[in-house]
Amino acid sequence: MSEARLYIIDEHVTVRSALAERLDQAADLHVIGHAGDVKEVMQDVGEKKPDIVLLEVKRKDGMGLEILRSIVAMDCSPRLAVLTSYPTKWEEDAALRAGAVCYMMKDIDSEELIRMIEQCANK
Repeated sequence: MSEARLYIIDEHVTVRSALAERLDQAADLHVIGHAGDVKEVMQDVGEKKPDIVLLEVKRKDGMGLEILRSIVAMDCSPRLAVLTSYPTKWEEDAALRAGAVCYMMKDIDSEELIRMIEQCANK
């Protein structure tokens, strides 16, 4: 696999920064950006055209699935991987129906997370 360009979306800057730092160390991933603000996210994803977006759908503003749907509808059409703290079967089904290619828990081991993101990038 060639290096996948990854964009991270999470409301919490500490989580985004930690994920970006760890995931950018993977041989087959390159983090090209991260944000939490909806307007910034949509502009960045449109301009940077990532191969894969890692998205936390649980948000205070309730916009997680809407962000997912909006990104799926973009011309650049990156793969969407959901990483969440509190999974629900309803949310998983909704995310996959909306276009996510995988749905993972945040308590995943970092090496397994890297493997899963790489697999999602190749789906």
